[in-house]
Formats: sequence, C-alpha cells, structure tokens
Amino acid sequence: MSELNVLDVLDLKTLLKKQGYSLAGTHSAVKTCLWLTRAMRGEGECYKSQFYGIQSHRCMQMTPTLVCNQRCLHCWRPVEVDAPWPESWDSPVEIVGSCIQAQRKLISGFGGSVPRERWEEGNEPGHVAISLSGEPTLYPYLPELVREFKRRGLTTFVVSNGTMPEIMERLEPSQLYMSLDAPDEETYRKVCRPKVDGLWDRINTTLDILAKKDTRTDIRITLIKGVNMFDPAGYARLIKKADPDYVEVKAYMHLGYSRNRLPRDAMPSHEEVIEFARKIADHLGYEVADDVELSRIVLLSKDGSFSHLDQE
Repeated sequence: MSELNVLDVLDLKTLLKKQGYSLAGTHSAVKTCLWLTRAMRGEGECYKSQFYGIQSHRCMQMTPTLVCNQRCLHCWRPVEVDAPWPESWDSPVEIVGSCIQAQRKLISGFGGSVPRERWEEGNEPGHVAISLSGEPTLYPYLPELVREFKRRGLTTFVVSNGTMPEIMERLEPSQLYMSLDAPDEETYRKVCRPKVDGLWDRINTTLDILAKKDTRTDIRITLIKGVNMFDPAGYARLIKKADPDYVEVKAYMHLGYSRNRLPRDAMPSHEEVIEFARKIADHLGYEVADDVELSRIVLLSKDGSFSHLDQE
C-alpha cells in the first residue's frame, strides 16, 4: 500500500504511531530520530553535536501540538492530513512529564543492546528539540513550556515557521530558530502553502523581533533544487532584518511524505549547498563556520566562529 493510500485509510493518530511517534498527553508527541539510535550504538552524532555540542543520545525530539498552519512541499510529515485542534490544552508541567516518560519508553528496547552507561544517560534527557511535527508556537503556553524544561535542567531548541510573532516575542529558549524557505512572498506561497492569508507579513514581523532577542538565534533555510534555490541576495535581505547569530543552510532530503510531492532530484548536493550558502554569506557579510557533508548542511556566522551550549 502506498503512503498516499495509507493517508486515506488511517486516522492521524494511528498513522503517527505507525511512523514511530509516541503520543504524550492529549496533543503532544515524541519521536526518536535516526541519530539518537546511531549515538546509542556509538555510530556517530547529529550535526547539532558538531555545531552546538548536543549529545544525540540525550536529545528528546518533541512537539506540543500536531497542528500546523502550513503544508510545506518539503515536509516529511503527512501534511495532507489535518490534525484536529485540541478541545483544551495540557499544562506545561503535564507535557514535560508525559514527554520524558514517552522518551524513556521509546528507548527502553536499547537496554540490552547498547552500553549500559549510555542507555542510562539517555533515560535522563539533557536537551529538547521542540520541532518534531506541527507548529509549536500554536501552543499558547510555549514560553511557559520552555521555562519548565529549563527548570528540569534541559537545554532547549525551538524551531518555528515564524507565523506567530506574539509567541516568538515571549520565547527565550537556549536557541531560537526560524525557518525561512523563500526569498519572496510568491515563492513562500509555492513552497510553504499557507492555510490562511497574511502569514508572510507575520513572518516579516518575526524577523524584526529576532533582531531584538537576547537568546541565541538561528535562521534555517531548506534548499529545494528547482523550487527555492535562487536569489541569495533576496534571502540575505530578509536575514539582515533578523540579525541572527547563525544561519543554517540545508539541503531538502527526499524522505517520508515529501516523496509524494517532490522528485528525488530536488535534493541539492552538498557542494551545491555550500556554493549557495557562500553566496548568501557574501551578501550578508557572514562567513562559513562549518559544514557536515552527511547531512548536507552549512553553518554561517558573523565571524566564522560558533560555540557549544552549556549543558549539565
């Protein structure tokens, strides 16, 4: 049965469980990524380890809501199925507890097959990536959720599409990301397929907000060959508004449900990503700080340097 057919016969929660998600509380979810598995086995670390010092086997990937206000072409998630809005919202304390419990359950099977010390460390997450599925800023208590994770001793990354500036203004995670996948509104509508009008204006408002943040900020660009991989000067003009600490330029990867929307040759090579990233850097006055070929990602910063987060 093809993935498109699966979408027709399964409700969203059944589909998510089939994909390896663990539902937490009434509207949150946790999912272990490939790099957690590899790190547990001592087979490598995610690029976030190289760039920011995140321990992949102690990284928890979660979302406080499965709802999203975009249907991005490159998303590996089943955006063709709308997640229902919850009738009520779980509290941040409930979400944190449910997510840690779900993470421990997901990695329980590693107990007898990986070094005991690494497995025990994995049972005590040290970092949370709030970026799994849906748009996290649609959860109205996201700032309080970030503070609760911090209270538990976890560093926090929040990845947002930037369409909820009123929430972005209140967020102070360890690092705040905004996805910027188009150099202009016309391309944005083609790539991100917003469900409601006015989101491009809200994205531009968020760019201005990021420039005023005290926390570390990062603009993330996903390059799709033949779709949004043009006009580096246009990207740079938008990025300048945000004045971020970092810019991550990453290749679209032909994975999950995106394979039903984009051809395999929409993935740029690592060399093509580096070339495009350098053009953006030249327009910005930034420098290439690092890159990871396996993930086809390039890190830009203002002076070519980068630093790891302080983790317990």
